[in-house]
Amino acid sequence: MVKQATFDMERFYLALGDSTRLRLLNLMGDQELCVCYFIEVLGQPQPKISRHLASLRHAGIVTVRRQGTWMHYRIVTPQHIGAANILRDTLAWMKEDRSLQADRARLSKAYCSPAKYPLLDGAPLPTTVSEASCEVC
Repeated sequence: MVKQATFDMERFYLALGDSTRLRLLNLMGDQELCVCYFIEVLGQPQPKISRHLASLRHAGIVTVRRQGTWMHYRIVTPQHIGAANILRDTLAWMKEDRSLQADRARLSKAYCSPAKYPLLDGAPLPTTVSEASCEVC
C-alpha cells in the first residue's frame, strides 16, 4: 500500500507568514518570473531571495523551472482544498495593498525597459503561467 503524503499545515502558514515571501507571491501573480526580477524589484540579495523561494517551494506554493542559467518561479495551487482557498484569498487580498501595488509597478517598469537595469541584461521576459506550462510540455 502506498502511503500518501500529508499536507504540512504549519509549513504552509509559515511560508505565508513572512513579508518578503508575500511580496514574492505578489510579484509572481499569474506569471512565471526569473529570480533576477525578484532581486531587482525587491532590492534584496540573491541568497536571501533564493532562501525565501525555497521556503515557498517546500510549502507547495511555488514551483521552479530551469532554462539554461535562468531559474523561473510560478505559483501552483496546493493540493489541499483548504490551503488552495487560503492562497487564492491571500493573493486577491494582496492586489488591494498599496505597497504591493508599488512592487508590481516597479516590476512592470523593469520588464518594459530592462536596459535600465544591468542585472536584467539578457534575462527572459516574464511569461504568463499558461505560456510557461506550454514550454514544459
